[in-house]
Amino acid sequence: MVALTSLSPAPPRPSLTPAAPRRRPPPGPSPRGRTYSRSIRILRAATVADAAPGADDYHSTVRSLNSRGRHVPRKSLGQNYMLNSKVNEELVAAAGVEEGDVVLEIGPGTGSLTAALLEAGATVFAVEKDKHMATLVKDRFGSTERLKVIEEDITKFHIRSHFVPFMKEKHHATEKPAKVVSNLPFNVSTEVVKLLLPMGDVFSVVVLMLQDETAVRLADASIQTPEYRPINLFVNFYSEPEYKFRVDRENFFPRPKVDGAVISFKLKNSEGYPPVAPKTFFSMVNSAFNGKRKMLRKSLQHLCTSSEIEAALHNIGLPVTARPSDLTLDDFVRLHNHLVEV
Repeated sequence: MVALTSLSPAPPRPSLTPAAPRRRPPPGPSPRGRTYSRSIRILRAATVADAAPGADDYHSTVRSLNSRGRHVPRKSLGQNYMLNSKVNEELVAAAGVEEGDVVLEIGPGTGSLTAALLEAGATVFAVEKDKHMATLVKDRFGSTERLKVIEEDITKFHIRSHFVPFMKEKHHATEKPAKVVSNLPFNVSTEVVKLLLPMGDVFSVVVLMLQDETAVRLADASIQTPEYRPINLFVNFYSEPEYKFRVDRENFFPRPKVDGAVISFKLKNSEGYPPVAPKTFFSMVNSAFNGKRKMLRKSLQHLCTSSEIEAALHNIGLPVTARPSDLTLDDFVRLHNHLVEV
């Protein structure tokens, strides 16, 4: 872990990379000529390499960390603080945050992203696991009534019981959904994505800073590739993902071994979900991928006989030798509904 005293006194060069996400060349067309990705658009963000350091960059972060005695970021909590205020501004812009919005922020750290959200006119509900950092953020913004800080682990926090009443109070009689904007600790990213995406009745959009490799995989995974997993089906079941931009590792303290990236999930409401029962559907999907190299007629034998699975695959226009990596979300939905009828 890098101690604060070892940091160079000069601020890092802002480096928000506009390039599209790195990924391996696309595979050749499948026999059906279809891919899992539904034309996910990759946004090329504007270059900000010449941006001047802002109020919440390097020096502000160091001052915040030292304000209540030295606090070395905890690796166990995935604490990597943002040093570039321009990145925070772009993160807020990616969520379209505007005056009057209610925003859930996870892991506010020193409050640099919190400051950008408040500047945009949002009311912020911040959930921070680290007691020291929760106190720091409360002290930093103690004079504003547009911030509530809760000391809690987001993976154990009951959003509907505690956040929803706060959202309704701030939105009064309106039914405007809230937003999630967060520089998320990389070590809980998948868990938080699974927690938030099924909440389209609460949030309209979830914008997260994740590890670049994770963001690429969630935003644009094609069938018949090693990256294609149940989480891709989950993400597209509940949302419309979009990779926004990559953020070089030099923008964080301590500097991680990987780059970050911002990804946006436009959440669907229940009317937009595929016509299946989510619980039984994802149970089938997970079973299928537990034997990823196996043909579905073998990996799903605990649900139906091989002949019944082959018949269902044939009825939806798929080869009887199909494996889970061959099926799109729509294919899995149709297969599920055929097997339910058996």
